[in-house]
Amino acid sequence: MPNIKSAKKRVKVIASKHDANILKKGAMKTAVKKVEKEATKENLNTANKRIDKALGQGIITKNKAARLKSRLSKKVNETK
Repeated sequence: MPNIKSAKKRVKVIASKHDANILKKGAMKTAVKKVEKEATKENLNTANKRIDKALGQGIITKNKAARLKSRLSKKVNETK
């Protein structure tokens, strides 16, 4: 446990940001699973928005975002 006041604050801030990131990542994963279950354009658009949001907030890397979007769009285009 830290002794310095600023270090104690950092522990609290990091914990709250970690919790927020988990929620955002979970929302993204749920959107991805919806596309995998029911491959529609509407679900794809929602998933792409969630992926871009997670990317912009630094929750996932740009390569992972590109890979997810590519796989999902491929899946939606196969069902046509």
